Amino acid sequence: MTAIAQDHDDLAYNVFAKACPSRGTLEHVTGRWGGLTLGALYEGSLRFNELRRRVDGVSEKMLSQTLHALERDGLVHREAQPTNPPRVDYELTPLGRQVAERLLALIHCVEGSMDDVLASRARYDETRGGL
Repeated sequence: MTAIAQDHDDLAYNVFAKACPSRGTLEHVTGRWGGLTLGALYEGSLRFNELRRRVDGVSEKMLSQTLHALERDGLVHREAQPTNPPRVDYELTPLGRQVAERLLALIHCVEGSMDDVLASRARYDETRGGL
């Protein structure tokens, strides 16, 4: 058994089990908008519209749903200021920062490998007739 498998066996939760609650959190974190939202908030606290501009392409509805899920999972903290108009800021919790650091490492790996990815796609499309 590998060290990773051994470590996994010692955990109380198993994301590979259908009923494990960690699976839902993993989906929230690794979904397109969840990962980008966590990555954007790693830079610091943002208001909703600032976050929406930073995560280019996300709709207001999807960002709102994503933030609710991440807040429920304890990864994002929402702070509403009793001002007129109301001011709402979002920031990562300590757990959210841990998760975002790991996601950003993956994001940087993907970004740094894009020349290889694009070359691979071109080779694949040439041999398979494209998509």
